Amino acid sequence: MAPIKFGVGQSVLRKEDDALIRGRGRYTDDHAPQPAMHALVLRSPHAHANFTINASKARGLPGVGMILTGEDVRDLGSLPCLFNLEVNPFTGPPYPILAEGEVRHVGDAVAFVVAETIDQARDAIEAIEVNWTPLPAAIGVANAVKQGAPQVWPDHPGNVLFDVSIGDKKATDAAFEKAKVVAEISIVNPRVVTNFMETRAAVCEYDAKRDHLTLTVGSQGSHRLREILCGMVLKIPQEKMRVICPDVGGGFGTKLFPYREYALIAVAARKLRKPVKWAADRSDHFMGDAQGRDNVTTARMALAEDGRFLGMDVDLMGDMGAYLSTFGPYIPHGGAGMLPGLYDIQAFHCRVRTVFTHTVPVDAYRGAGRPEAAYVVERLVDASARKLGMTPDAIRRKNFISPRAMPYKTATGKVYDSGDFTAHMKRAMEIANWREFPKRAKAAKKQGLVRGIGLATYVEVCGTMGEETANVRLDPNGDVTISIGTQSTGQGHQTAYAQLVAEQFGLAPERIRVIQGDTDLIPTGLGTGGSSAIPTGGVCVERATRELGKSLREIAAEALETSSSDLEIGEGAVRIAGTDRLITFADLAKRPGVDPSKLNASATFTSADGTYPNGTHLAEVEIDPVTGIIKIINYVIVDDFGVTLNPLLLEGQIHGGAMQGIGQALMEQAVYSSNDGQLVTGTFMDYALPRAADGPSFVFETHNVPCKTNPLGVKGAGEAGAIGSCPAVVNAIIDGLWREYKIDHIDMPATPERVWIAIREHQRRHSL
Repeated sequence: MAPIKFGVGQSVLRKEDDALIRGRGRYTDDHAPQPAMHALVLRSPHAHANFTINASKARGLPGVGMILTGEDVRDLGSLPCLFNLEVNPFTGPPYPILAEGEVRHVGDAVAFVVAETIDQARDAIEAIEVNWTPLPAAIGVANAVKQGAPQVWPDHPGNVLFDVSIGDKKATDAAFEKAKVVAEISIVNPRVVTNFMETRAAVCEYDAKRDHLTLTVGSQGSHRLREILCGMVLKIPQEKMRVICPDVGGGFGTKLFPYREYALIAVAARKLRKPVKWAADRSDHFMGDAQGRDNVTTARMALAEDGRFLGMDVDLMGDMGAYLSTFGPYIPHGGAGMLPGLYDIQAFHCRVRTVFTHTVPVDAYRGAGRPEAAYVVERLVDASARKLGMTPDAIRRKNFISPRAMPYKTATGKVYDSGDFTAHMKRAMEIANWREFPKRAKAAKKQGLVRGIGLATYVEVCGTMGEETANVRLDPNGDVTISIGTQSTGQGHQTAYAQLVAEQFGLAPERIRVIQGDTDLIPTGLGTGGSSAIPTGGVCVERATRELGKSLREIAAEALETSSSDLEIGEGAVRIAGTDRLITFADLAKRPGVDPSKLNASATFTSADGTYPNGTHLAEVEIDPVTGIIKIINYVIVDDFGVTLNPLLLEGQIHGGAMQGIGQALMEQAVYSSNDGQLVTGTFMDYALPRAADGPSFVFETHNVPCKTNPLGVKGAGEAGAIGSCPAVVNAIIDGLWREYKIDHIDMPATPERVWIAIREHQRRHSL
């Protein structure tokens, strides 16, 4: 057999890209059934207000088919929160499909307009009469928990959903009593807006004869979306709805959730008996889609004289926004479990409070609690090093969990199965020429610039979404079709899954098709989230391919009159090893009398233990003290992903994730006015996103230690780039500011203005 060109470990070009870069992708907004009605949402201009609404005039305008208000959809269920505490579970407030009588954030939905054209829908929106009575708003968790703050929900006094402890407080207090030195930080992880390229959109069609809905939507999981919409909101049997996910232009967690508009267009399509289309503009996205991060944290480290970590104590407040989104409360609570990071910390305690505010709900955003945790511990480790006069690398080496300790159970109960943390940090430092940094800093100073260098190591838990199933089928023409419930939103699943088949069958990727995102064609599926697609879906594809291969050998053995043990598969054929006698896949598929069930195989896999990718990010920055402008000079990433399936796709994932983290570190923040709760950064005129010029030239390597919790040995990679990047960049900035000015704190985003003010404030104090 010829060497496999497209198998595991090969940098195969993405098979999806040709159509996408030529503009031949098919997204939800490209789906235009005729005669489709067009829908818009009327949103609140106030963060908190009572209101009355009168849509009678608007309903009489030309082309208007329907206007729904809160009273029209009272029979629908609330959007659910799927997370709760095991001990002392909470009762969350309702998340109505349309607000009725009271709005709780700017952008809260109060009416849904359906008309023949989008312009007619806009005219109807303008004609709806709403009388607003603005009320005081609680903005930011620090303000929301103050005595006398405006209440978001009367059943949650003090605006707190839950206040719980994780870890062992008694042991942690004892560790601090023994400590020779204590390091402490207070930091903000700012709120961000996802800003995927494709805004959300949905089209719903109704078949009156079958009383059946077809929802075409850009989602991260068609089956889960259908399950929630039908079972919890619309209250109809799941078989009454088909969900189709075409090409999806980015998700990052935010497209995993059900949203109000999906239920509303289903109601409208059913009542009007016409297709209904809704597509968000960028303002809808800023005000209506779940946002990310937004934690305020104080953390302390108990230190021995030699730099060993004795204990860690954290007080974390997570902003939930006005309503509980699908996984909202899980993000700070689950993320807290990763706060010990890569370090051997025996005593740990974290107080977690989830707080309501009059803002857009917060939920999972690339990393979903793990970036927040890494940012806390890596900032704290650097602060500990400064406190003791140690270098950042030395204190990390002293406290890393040893490879010999694997499997290692953390103080929060996580079990790391594998990893060599010192090795990837050492390699990153070698690539960055860490030892020569003082010379580079000295040369920069001669030019009036300040250099800083920062380390951040990380570990995350992923691949724990649950059970996934894949079916691999031999088609009549000898090609192979994979059907799977995961959903690509730009990751390159079609290519990665094809490589797993190619590894065993020797087929070129163009001969392998992937079917996803259709509840009629695929019986079950989890969708994509939590970096689970390859650790779960990939395992399913590999196993199903192996099972299909066994069947094909059995069929070929009969055709070639030999034993199946004498056969090998490759290049789309089954061959008697060492001979030129073979039968092609196409001939196998057409062979008379073959049981069709033998031409496909399914496999199911779930990993209760997940995977723990880890790595080191190293950033070197240059600061202009006159302007506060920061430039990233060098950026090195060395990661452990267990086994690399496609180096090219992997590096692209890491570059993209790192740029998202760099954007958050330097410029991104969703800002709400503390006076009236207005979203100040509600457009791209105000909300800054990183451009290509803002990014460094990345150097990326892997130092893989195979994972022991799945048969492929892979560790999830989709979110990793966004986890190590924020602390690496901010640690580098603080390193430079500390060397030159003894400034030891700056919050994200470290904008030129913030840096400039910090330097000027230092100079002012020292000039007195």
